[in-house]
Amino acid sequence: FNNLCGFLDACFPVCRSLLGEKRWRRLNRTFQRDWPLHTPWFREIPQEFVLYLQAGEIRQPLPRWLAELAHYEWIELAVDTLETAEITVTPGGDLLDGQLLLNPSLQCLIYQWPVQHISQDWRPRQPRETHLAVYRDSHQHVRFSELTPLTTRLLDLLDSGGMTGRQAILHIANEINHPDPAQLLAFGLSLLRELQAQEIILGSA
Repeated sequence: FNNLCGFLDACFPVCRSLLGEKRWRRLNRTFQRDWPLHTPWFREIPQEFVLYLQAGEIRQPLPRWLAELAHYEWIELAVDTLETAEITVTPGGDLLDGQLLLNPSLQCLIYQWPVQHISQDWRPRQPRETHLAVYRDSHQHVRFSELTPLTTRLLDLLDSGGMTGRQAILHIANEINHPDPAQLLAFGLSLLRELQAQEIILGSA
């Protein structure tokens, strides 16, 4: 039990501090008792804890946002240890008409709570949809970036494959019935450049 607590304490410091030591240890105990751990890898215990919280079968009263906050804390470990393949990128490639390459470690997440702001000083009372990108930069540091719903949709279209930047932007223009697709295209190009500067988009093939 002490070993299990050590892994959970290290991965979920914010959850621990917000629940308080007594409630946190009780939650650790019920996780060990009630959740079937099938993995032989210690580093996968935090992920199993997130799944336990998401299952929503815990009798202990917990904040409504705790499961998402735990996922937010865990995703940093997940992205940090994610194995990715090497990719070849063309420097200065065409962001509109080239085949764009996303950062292979990129995780685009949609939460119902503003998890990145939850702390001892602020706890949300009402849900607020939050879009986040989590990824490793060229220095292998884990980065977090808040996205707009439009940016999330753009990255989703690019990730699904087959669409150029231009095609994805015009597809969104059609989805939202934008009155001036050319204007949205200009905005979209600026957005693609910003995403490249953040290393969310690495360039084109």
